[in-house]
Amino acid sequence: MSSSKKRPAEAPPQSQQPKKIKKRRKANTDDESLDTELGLNTLFTRMDNQLLADHLAQKLSRFGSDLSPVEISDLTVSATSIQDTTSWQESRILDKLPDFLEKFSEDPEALKKGSKKKGSPHTLIVAGAGLRAADISRVVRKFSSKDNTVAKLFAKHMKVEEQVGFLQNHKTGIGVGTPARLIDLIDNGALSLDNLKRIIVDASHIDQKKRGVLDMKDTIIPLARFLTHKGFKDRYVDAKKPLALLFY
Repeated sequence: MSSSKKRPAEAPPQSQQPKKIKKRRKANTDDESLDTELGLNTLFTRMDNQLLADHLAQKLSRFGSDLSPVEISDLTVSATSIQDTTSWQESRILDKLPDFLEKFSEDPEALKKGSKKKGSPHTLIVAGAGLRAADISRVVRKFSSKDNTVAKLFAKHMKVEEQVGFLQNHKTGIGVGTPARLIDLIDNGALSLDNLKRIIVDASHIDQKKRGVLDMKDTIIPLARFLTHKGFKDRYVDAKKPLALLFY
């Protein structure tokens, strides 16, 4: 007589179990890198240029699922385009950004100088949101002077027309903005790239939801479009007129 008891459900194959464990470990590792008290993703402190390029590519692939392979390729930044900043082992908090700029500038004193041409900065700092860009603008004001104004180039409460007028009438050494607005100002000719020496990405900062500029589709896609703009891409590896790309 056959038994009426049901057989217990079989355990999933062992080959599937390590994958789940691996995913959990990766999530735990990511969480350990997030300092919510300081609002920082400390992972960027340990990433060299190759790891950064891989990290960008992974994020782009994740959030750019509606893009074609060709479009993804066009938005990809190579490791050779990124400057290694792992030698900077101090906390990447906002107040330390001026020190970071000085360390990775050939002539720190030049940060306090604007070019003779109006609307032609030597440094562009790109952030994920207008409020964050405003905070950065206040911190880098230490480099400003009569002939070296910090340009606020983000959309928060500021119209494109106002920023065009500002750039046409002021000498500026440092511009701080959001990706889409910076692209608009470059494409309409108001923001000149003639004297640009470096681009700084505000990558370590995270918001209250533990998200950084690379962790949201609304920010990483515009950022990728900005970093691969035709005015930049060839210059990252141009020995005669190099453009440094750094992630803070």
